[in-house]
Amino acid sequence: MATETEKTTSTPHVADSHGLIRVHGARENNLKDVSIEIPKRRLTVFTGVSGSGKSSLVFDTIAAESQRLINETYPAFVQGFMPNLARPEVDVLEGLTTAIIVDQQRMGGDPRSTVGTATDANALLRILFSRLGKPHIGSPKAFSFNIASISGAGAVTVERAGQKVKERRSFSITGGMCPRCEGRGAVTDLDLAQLYDETLSLNEGAITVPGYKGGGWNSRLYIESGFFDPDKPISTFTKRELQDFLHREPTRMKIAGINMTYEGLIPRIQKSMLSKDKESMQPHIREFVERAVTFATCPDCDGTRLSEGARSSKIDGISIADACAMQISDLAEWVRGLDEPSVAPLLASLRHTLESFVEIGLGYLSLDRPAGTLSGGEAQRTKMIRHLGSSLTDVTYVFDEPTTGLHPHDIQRMNGLLLRLRDKGNTVLVVEHKPEVIAIADHVVDLGPGAGAGGGTICFEGTVEALRTGGTITGRHFDDRAALKDTVRKPTGTLEIRGASTHNLQGVDVDIPLGVLAVVTGVAGSGKSSLVHGSIPAGAGVISVDQGAIRGSRRSNPATYTGLLDPIRKAFAKENGVKPALFSSNSEGACPTCNGAGVIYTDLAMMAGVATTCEDCDGKRFEASVLDYRLGGRDISEVLAMPVTEAEEFFAAGEAHTPAAHRILQRLTDVGLGYLTIGQPLTTLSGGERQRLKLATHMADKGGVYVLDEPTAGLHLADVEQLLGLLDRLVDSGKSVIVVEHHQAVMAHADWIIDLGPGAGHDGGRIVFEGTPADLVTARSTLTAQHLAEYVGA
Repeated sequence: MATETEKTTSTPHVADSHGLIRVHGARENNLKDVSIEIPKRRLTVFTGVSGSGKSSLVFDTIAAESQRLINETYPAFVQGFMPNLARPEVDVLEGLTTAIIVDQQRMGGDPRSTVGTATDANALLRILFSRLGKPHIGSPKAFSFNIASISGAGAVTVERAGQKVKERRSFSITGGMCPRCEGRGAVTDLDLAQLYDETLSLNEGAITVPGYKGGGWNSRLYIESGFFDPDKPISTFTKRELQDFLHREPTRMKIAGINMTYEGLIPRIQKSMLSKDKESMQPHIREFVERAVTFATCPDCDGTRLSEGARSSKIDGISIADACAMQISDLAEWVRGLDEPSVAPLLASLRHTLESFVEIGLGYLSLDRPAGTLSGGEAQRTKMIRHLGSSLTDVTYVFDEPTTGLHPHDIQRMNGLLLRLRDKGNTVLVVEHKPEVIAIADHVVDLGPGAGAGGGTICFEGTVEALRTGGTITGRHFDDRAALKDTVRKPTGTLEIRGASTHNLQGVDVDIPLGVLAVVTGVAGSGKSSLVHGSIPAGAGVISVDQGAIRGSRRSNPATYTGLLDPIRKAFAKENGVKPALFSSNSEGACPTCNGAGVIYTDLAMMAGVATTCEDCDGKRFEASVLDYRLGGRDISEVLAMPVTEAEEFFAAGEAHTPAAHRILQRLTDVGLGYLTIGQPLTTLSGGERQRLKLATHMADKGGVYVLDEPTAGLHLADVEQLLGLLDRLVDSGKSVIVVEHHQAVMAHADWIIDLGPGAGHDGGRIVFEGTPADLVTARSTLTAQHLAEYVGA
């Protein structure tokens, strides 16, 4: 009997044989027929140079197909309300489990979205205050800044026993929204002096808004409206005339025989300019908006977004506004001190959420912090919070560079969290460049060997030890360590910051040296960005390159974003004696079938939409007649299909010699984007590529001080060397470079280091060290110093 049992247990159950995720023939983006087997319930790190195809394999193939298959399990009715996901370009995908994607997409920039609303912590707090708050003011809605208080009364007709009876009904909803700012915490005012010159009449050009000058339809609308005398200075308008000029409701009228709608100047500007995204505006309009609109903290709610009633209800002297304004680590301590058996499960859940913030290194945030102000790394860690205490197992967690924005001290903590998720029986897939994270992997997949068209193949799979000797770019650079400089540059001047108190800075006085490479460092939340972006005096000639998302649709590409397409179009037009608009796929030259998109999108209602290459233009995006015009033997579609390095040679000399285009292409090569195709849609670029694209466009700006925010984000170990070379070239050309950075190679390469800390939030905001990297390593007085000393082997 015993031997029978042994036989049974020694044979593995067929259900346990599915231990691998199998990918066969993946061709998404630049992947070249990739086939791979990934172990389940292990931590697998995907690495490779920026643009080698990591995200295409992990996010666009494995995670995308998992999400698509989950969506297909819902009824057709529900699927009709969900985004349509196309099947990735892959032959076989087996062994998939439910994928939870934790990416670096910035959280919505909606002004009403805060850290508390994004993580459900606010929902728990609202219930807590509605139960325990004194005086009691109502349900949880009464504490929500997204719900307005409304009331109404009227007669309703009800049918009873075949008779229609009229009854008077009234209702009221108590919401927590501040009525003045409508729950935004800030009020906007228009500076009228920026809209018009009151000493002039309309005929003399009193309106100074862009697009309202010089006899166009916008100015004629006001001059010929008949509501006021256009020869009279605005300062002499009666109250009625000023009301009509600035605030009149839309009114239909005829001007020069054309039907038009007259509207007061202020609502007209609010609709045409202020409701639009500032980033997408033309520079002169953006400049006007920044000049004319003033943002001020709401005087009624003092920026808390909440009504007076919501602020009056308190628990132990603390209102919900006070709780949301507290640093989360302090709030967690306050919640731990509450002992109320009637809401014990609620308190336990709230405690767990707040302690997760502290554990993940975000204890320095507050719940009222707008979600749109979080960095990519902070947003990713905020999304992780809801998964930390999850009871789910056998799930695939997919992370996109979870160490972005983390100090080496915080990376160890992040590693612990990744291992904890794996040890619960989950498959953890991480796209990462940092050696500290690669080192904890059970399995490593290295893609490459190059970027763009030169990548898309598997160069290595196996253990970390085998990677070191594997001969790939990642393996060769895995143990690279930048050495401290023997000599540092001497500053040519200083940028003075006095009494800086933005966010958590505690009256910081610091002199940032100019003419050198200065690095600002410190743990996440210590006040680096507040010092560099919020405290540098205006007018210092500063060019700031941050990690904000690039605005652009699938029609945008590096050529349109950098302004490269303008000189190219002009060169084609001049060579062929036609107008430049013909060489734009968004204008006259567009293929009429696909409207210049190159593909035709077919919406299949509740099934996944399909994108097919346009048969008329064969994906070239231009009308056939446009492709007859050539420059240097190439047509416009062939030029847009060139990689940057090839295009740089093409426009450097010969028949296609175009200095303006060549200069822009040279800058793209300088920042390490030589492999990008100049017509590649912006939506396909990685985060690191987007930041370097921004840097390339700003390198032409007139300004002596460059401020870069973590330029190594998304960069492979091999690319960091190239970036250091670029920073050196910028400094040697007479520029001053200030870098906010956690990467030890950049710290070691610096001429001057400013270290903030010692901790995060209200434990930070002070300068804990200023000096050369060598002095920092010798002193070993801060967390940064200890990690840098370890890195350089001192």
